[in-house]
Amino acid sequence: MSIDEASVDTDHRTPVYQFDRHAPDYRDRFSEITTEMHSKCPVAWSDTHGGHWVAAGSEAVFTLARSANISNDHDIKGVRRGYKGIMIPTAVRASGVRGGILEMDDPEHREFRAVLNPYLSPAAVKKWVPLIDEVIRACLDEKIETGSIDFIDDLVNIVPAAITLAMLGIPVAKWNVYCEPVHAAMYTPPDSPDVHRVAELHRVMGMDLLASLHEIRENPRPGMVDAVARATIDGETPDDLELLGVLSLLIGGGFDTTTALTSHALEWLSQNPDQREILSEQRDTLLDSATEEFLRFFCPSAGDGRTFSADTELDGVEFKEGERIWLSWAMANRDPELFTDPNEIDLERKGNRHFSFGLGVHRCIGSNLARTMFKRMLLAVLDRMPDYRCDPEGTVHYESIGVIQGMRQLPATFTPGPRLGDGLDETLARIQKIVDEQGIAAPVTAQK
Repeated sequence: MSIDEASVDTDHRTPVYQFDRHAPDYRDRFSEITTEMHSKCPVAWSDTHGGHWVAAGSEAVFTLARSANISNDHDIKGVRRGYKGIMIPTAVRASGVRGGILEMDDPEHREFRAVLNPYLSPAAVKKWVPLIDEVIRACLDEKIETGSIDFIDDLVNIVPAAITLAMLGIPVAKWNVYCEPVHAAMYTPPDSPDVHRVAELHRVMGMDLLASLHEIRENPRPGMVDAVARATIDGETPDDLELLGVLSLLIGGGFDTTTALTSHALEWLSQNPDQREILSEQRDTLLDSATEEFLRFFCPSAGDGRTFSADTELDGVEFKEGERIWLSWAMANRDPELFTDPNEIDLERKGNRHFSFGLGVHRCIGSNLARTMFKRMLLAVLDRMPDYRCDPEGTVHYESIGVIQGMRQLPATFTPGPRLGDGLDETLARIQKIVDEQGIAAPVTAQK
């Protein structure tokens, strides 16, 4: 393509809004930027990160997320059309490893999803509730007598990690091996000098995950690793690196999003003790709507990238095949066209059609598990630490919320209470025994 042709080819890239969700001030300016885009350019072109479109308006996000002319594919091996997957800028991934089912198109995506659905359906998740409650109880018991806790390090990092590993069929005692690399990958901006250290942490985690895949293939035990190891897609067995990407997505999606949602809800309830008391007293009628409202307002996963697989048009804006677009779930969740008083939290909000789990065929496969773990953690804190107060001076939010809107620290104090059982290590050992002996990690379709 000549320079003149390139110039003509880019004339359609209007309106322009230089959007950078990884900018240091993005978290502080999120509401301002979102309001401006909603009022002036719900869809706009940005030259940042190599150039891409941004969809901020709820109608545009809804339409484009379900468009037949949108691709999630990450063509790492360069054998298809060279698309770059869901991350903008393009994720730095290990050679041959893409981002699981989120970086696949149908029918490949649909076949992998069918393998995993029996482990993550509402009925499948329900059988884990007693074990979820036990991990939560043990985490709180470790701190309940002291009157102080860091909700991140002592609760909301641990519970999703331990339960996700148990569901995979990986020993729960390894939760710490997986926890730091997953969270660090989310809070480290792409231009940070720490990127290489985080990449090394991920490499070590990936090697352990690959070892688990090989071990379970040789000596099967129930769990999602076993399901993935035995999967055939389009009549063929995927290679180990493809399976590693699928498992890595389950771990990343299972850990940090639930952590982020729960920590923000706990912080807000500390800042609004009157609402905390109402929610606790009226939990039977308010918990579900409050959960959806926290999901909407604190949208853990900021959005996803896509690639246009064909020329298309929406409301006068033209998109060309091969161009990238960022679908912002977080900004769509604040659209006044869809939500009354979108920048306020209303625990009783009705008809809450938020975008926080994505849309279309790629809607979050772990949404049932995320909601369940969030509710169980929240209720346990309300019951056992009802007067907790978070320390704003010690609270540390993610520097970059471009991928996940999370926290690194959330210290709090409360009136001490009594322990109810064993500590965390003993509890995890007992849970591992239950998982092994009762086969709880088997798909719900295999259980009586």
